Amino acid sequence: MRNLLYWVWLCILVSWPSSLRAVDCSTDTVGLCSPTIEEIIDETSTETVQYEADGYTVTTETITNTTTTTVANEDSSDILDGDNDFVATGKEGDMDVDWGGQGSANMPSGSGCYNLGTDKCAQITGSGNSTSTMGVSGMGTTFINTVDISDLDITHGGKTNYTIKVDKQDAQDRIYMHITGKNGNTLVFSGTDILSESGVASGYQAYEGGFDFAGTLTTLVIEVGGRDINLAIGPLFDDVTVNILYNTINTIVQQSITSVEMWVAYGGSTETETITIVENIFDNNNVMETPEGDMYFEPEFDEPDMNMSYETVEMEMDFEMPEMEMNMEIATVEMEMEMPEPDMEPEMEEPVNEPETETKPEPADEPADEPKKDVAEEPEPEESAPEADENEDKQEDKGKAEEKPVKKPESKKEKAAKKIVKKMGDKGRYDSQNQLKTLIVMQVLGNTKTFFDTQQQLNDRAGFFSDESLPDAFISDNNIASYFLFAGSDGLMNEMVMQQWQK
Repeated sequence: MRNLLYWVWLCILVSWPSSLRAVDCSTDTVGLCSPTIEEIIDETSTETVQYEADGYTVTTETITNTTTTTVANEDSSDILDGDNDFVATGKEGDMDVDWGGQGSANMPSGSGCYNLGTDKCAQITGSGNSTSTMGVSGMGTTFINTVDISDLDITHGGKTNYTIKVDKQDAQDRIYMHITGKNGNTLVFSGTDILSESGVASGYQAYEGGFDFAGTLTTLVIEVGGRDINLAIGPLFDDVTVNILYNTINTIVQQSITSVEMWVAYGGSTETETITIVENIFDNNNVMETPEGDMYFEPEFDEPDMNMSYETVEMEMDFEMPEMEMNMEIATVEMEMEMPEPDMEPEMEEPVNEPETETKPEPADEPADEPKKDVAEEPEPEESAPEADENEDKQEDKGKAEEKPVKKPESKKEKAAKKIVKKMGDKGRYDSQNQLKTLIVMQVLGNTKTFFDTQQQLNDRAGFFSDESLPDAFISDNNIASYFLFAGSDGLMNEMVMQQWQK
């Protein structure tokens, strides 16, 4: 098993677009956006370093978020075709049925539709000159069709396209195409195209056009109107279609996680260290197998020695002491036999005459007036020489003692303790039982068995706790209890502090 010392986290965030074309389409965009695919990749790398005694493991986990944004132009198809489920049969663009509206109108068929075909068509017959419901001036007749398009979920703008076939027999007449777009009751856009103005002999024509818009669209109001000025044959129209091209933005986020682990060994032979680690794992773990066939390691735990105690370790140390005492005596005899050899050397006697040269100049310092004493009568110089020799020998012996300090001999218990620890071996000393024995040996050497015998036991304050209970959901104030609780405890604490200080 690997022992975790500490973790180091390093996070790096890297983002870049994989497409040179950026998405430029929002709810404020008017009209159609260019179809675009934009891809943004965000990578977050987390590096974990796990340090161990023989090396370290670097684990790199990379989380990649790929955001793909697609802008497209969707087509609603013809919303005036009953098969597309936007309008009923009476509101289709084939003009078989009158849509309803303002002013007078007619629904001819056969030759009455001229170049529009033999089926039914719509004819503007009103000659009035007013403003229509949708705000278009110069109106005598209108055909109005309101279509609910909320199911399309248009939110980012687009364009409304239309087509219409017109046959204007009288050049003085006029006809127009108008579309209003709404978001609920809010006006989004309003567009009018004059298909054929008064004074233009357009005859039969197929017209097409469109109106851009932005934002959300839920309703379209389609209005076809005009005037029959000469009250002869009014403008005719048929086959009206309306398609909505709208922008859609689709965003897809994909996430992938990859993890790479790398082991780095500290110097030496990686193969040897790896084998040592593997052997250590198998020596200290049991290989277990699950019912599913998976293999795993289960640590081995030595049973604790319940008989190990202070007394048993002390007896073991007493058993080891006689042998250590004999070894100490032998070592002492060997040292005593070797000590006389340095004293036999003749070189140590040379400094004996040095004090004579130092004592002779002393009479020269005496005053000249004093009478000179007979040197032969004073035997002091002869007696001082042996004293100087003796002092010199003592200084030499003292110097030798300082040069070679005598090491304090170990006690019997210390030698016995070292022998017990040595028997454990280099690897055995880390065993849980041997570590416990080492601690007890230290206690025996320190004579800490009776350390806690003289400690004073602090007693709880009498009457501090009460058997009474507080009622549920109600706490009553008790000033006297608060006083004893806080003031009394503070006073007792102060007394304890003062007792420690006085001691």
